[in-house]
Amino acid sequence: MEGQNTALLGAPPELSPTEQEVLDEYERLAENMKKLATLLDTLASQPSTQILDGLRELERKTSLVFTLLKASVYSIVLQQEIDWGTGSS
Repeated sequence: MEGQNTALLGAPPELSPTEQEVLDEYERLAENMKKLATLLDTLASQPSTQILDGLRELERKTSLVFTLLKASVYSIVLQQEIDWGTGSS
């Protein structure tokens, strides 16, 4: 009886092609999940300096655009007041 158990444990189980495909897909899925977990762990432990630098650069550019926009609007309003002032005189 013990000889049969040893033989059964050592012999690979007979699988249908569909069962083998399912097992292969599960194996690929497990490998991808391990890679994803490793990548997420790396990203969580050390924030990307490239992302932080990019956000700082974006903040500077946005501030500059806002300042230029305010100056342009102020210039237009000032020009209109000058035009109205000379037109009514």
